[in-house]
Amino acid sequence: MSRHTEGAAKAGIGLGSAIAVTISWSLHKSIIWATVHGVLSWLYVIWYALMRPGGLSG
Repeated sequence: MSRHTEGAAKAGIGLGSAIAVTISWSLHKSIIWATVHGVLSWLYVIWYALMRPGGLSG
């Protein structure tokens, strides 16, 4: 794998964690939940997008 591809993969994982922690903190105001959701990262972001009222359409 090239350096460019590795950098993109790391950036994607970091972005997913940041989004998950932000969503989790805004909903729960809990460091524990924010940490758990940060580890799950994109899985939590996708779950939240599908399960929120209105789904993906808002």
